[in-house]
Amino acid sequence: MDHHPKKKNDLDFDKKSLTFGFVGGFMALCTIGFFILLGVVLNDGASPKTAKRAAAPTPTNVAEAAPTPSAGGGAVANVSIELTDGDYIKGDVDAPVTIVEYSDLDCPFCERFHPNVEQVLADNPGNVNWVYRHFPLRSIHPAAARKAEGAECAGELAGADGFWGFIDGAFAGEPVGTDTQMAELAGQFGVDAGAFQECLDSGLGADRVAEDERTGLQAGAQGTPYSVILGPNGESIPLSGALPPAQMQQVVDSLLQ
Repeated sequence: MDHHPKKKNDLDFDKKSLTFGFVGGFMALCTIGFFILLGVVLNDGASPKTAKRAAAPTPTNVAEAAPTPSAGGGAVANVSIELTDGDYIKGDVDAPVTIVEYSDLDCPFCERFHPNVEQVLADNPGNVNWVYRHFPLRSIHPAAARKAEGAECAGELAGADGFWGFIDGAFAGEPVGTDTQMAELAGQFGVDAGAFQECLDSGLGADRVAEDERTGLQAGAQGTPYSVILGPNGESIPLSGALPPAQMQQVVDSLLQ
């Protein structure tokens, strides 16, 4: 087969074709890459991961049905609160100043606060009395409501001595984790175990605890212990937390002036 060498013009043409081929290929790759990149950018805003993140609710601070405990002080302002015939009063019933405490029998701050109020009563004979109301923090102390019902049944069957004896005993470390243990504590004040269990099962205590919770929320309780100090001229001063006796005494003194 004959072989003819290419002419110079033919070589120049081949070089130009090769150059145009490279340039054309490179431009084609750039164009394809551009559209691929554009597609990624446009689709990223609607990617499943982004959509899932957008659909997930943002956590918010939602108030719990049962508030959380507090150990701090509270603001001073009048609140709406009234005493009732169903309240158990420790101290002189005719005292001009009343401490209304909303408390939880499983709350460590309430346990710490209990002797503080006792001290204020001891320091102000005839001038201060104490009303204890239930505010069980059900979400974090699930057994507290049942114990509060036990206190109400002790009061129902043995009067103020039974009620306050049950409260004092529970905070002093008496075991009240079961109905039987609560009946034993109430029995120290003359309560029959069978009658105590019947009271618990009747729902009487549960109704009274629920009513205390309602009035506590109305009075501004958001944790325990929460107290409202009532003065002789209609004053009502809320205090939050396990305050020391000295701080409570300042409020009492301001009301007695």
